[in-house]
Amino acid sequence: MHSDFMAAMAAGLAAKGLRVLRFNFPYMQANALDGKRRPPDRAPKLLAHFAQVLTAAKRLGAGKIVLMGKSMGGRMAAIMGTDAVMAAEIAGVVCLGYPFVPLKGGEPRLAPLNDCRVPVMLVQGERDKFGGVSQVPHWPLAAAIRIEWLGDGDHSFVPRKSSGITEAANLAAALDFCSDFIGGLDA
Repeated sequence: MHSDFMAAMAAGLAAKGLRVLRFNFPYMQANALDGKRRPPDRAPKLLAHFAQVLTAAKRLGAGKIVLMGKSMGGRMAAIMGTDAVMAAEIAGVVCLGYPFVPLKGGEPRLAPLNDCRVPVMLVQGERDKFGGVSQVPHWPLAAAIRIEWLGDGDHSFVPRKSSGITEAANLAAALDFCSDFIGGLDA
């Protein structure tokens, strides 16, 4: 949650009048404590933690809740939206750089998106190695899933210098897409 990317997204969303609650998954909390790099926990532990954060947000008086995550966090947010009980608590899901393809290759991870019970928006770099503009349109995604592409962006939305597009422009576009999507969701 303290990465430059997540800090910029949170600040940008807050500047657009949205309330933002950030958190780290347990393995990232442990990494921050001792500086050791750990692999992510298995999905059940990540999802249980996400559910705890959702409960805390509701206790804080959050109204319309939209789950948002970067890469694996977005995938976990989408999985949360496939559960009927969790889906009843949220208005939508935003995935920033969705990891369609596992690091070691394989079939694209479409089920969390296609099975999500709430509206889903993906903000994806055109050159994302985990699912770019040359791959994703060929996969069977539900028609209701909104996909917004960031020009020449990689997994973190960073374009090549030769593209003429700036990282700041892609971040601004991502913020506009998120704000528009969230604003269009029912409370």
